[in-house]
Parts: sequence; C-alpha cells; structure tokens
Amino acid sequence: MNFSFIKPVYAHCDLPCGVYDPAQAKIEAQSIKAIMEKYEGFDEHNKIRAIVIKEERAELVKHHLMVLWADYFKPEHLEKYPDLHDKFWHAIKQAGECKHHLEVAEADKLLEQIDEIANIFWATKKA
Repeated sequence: MNFSFIKPVYAHCDLPCGVYDPAQAKIEAQSIKAIMEKYEGFDEHNKIRAIVIKEERAELVKHHLMVLWADYFKPEHLEKYPDLHDKFWHAIKQAGECKHHLEVAEADKLLEQIDEIANIFWATKKA
C-alpha cells in the first residue's frame, strides 16, 4: 500500500493541542461524588450497581489524568510548576481512594485536586 500522500505532522503531544481538557476527569469525579451523595437512598440492587459505576468512574478519572499528564504537559511546564508531578500523583492516588470509600469528602478532595491541575492546564494554554 502506498502512503506517499501522507505528510508528517509535528506536535509536542500525541495529537495537536486542543484535544486535551481536564474537564473529562472532572466530569467523572463529579459522577463519583453524586453516587456517594445518593448511595444511602439506593436499594440493595442499586447499591451494588452504584459501587460498580463509581469504580468505573474512578478508573476513568485516573485514565484522563494520566493522559493529560503524559501527553499534554511539556518540560517547560514542569519548570514553571515544579510540583506538577506531585499534583498528578496525588490526584491519581485520590481517584483510587474514592474506590475504597463512600464519604463525599473523598470525592471533594479529588475534585479540589483536579481543579488545581486544571488551573495549571489553563494557565499553560494561555501562555
């Protein structure tokens, strides 16, 4: 097969910028919080389903954060925000903690951590 018509495209990440957004992680984290808030009102069947969905959402948070961490941020971002790796590490670990807990405070902590990362993300996008 001849692919001579394909021209290389250069970007610092997997795709040209504009496709990454921390909102994806935040939406999933908001779902986790909503499940935690409503959990006690569910019947036994829906409690089981809620736990499964909460765990799936926590994995999606981890996935979206890891993609943003690995594929969007560049060395110059780390120079300007030297605690960026720690912020991601703690947020990804907190998403895992949300799998172990039903306390809304755990989801609130995750949302705060995602917001910190989002603030840095948007600052780098404007730069």
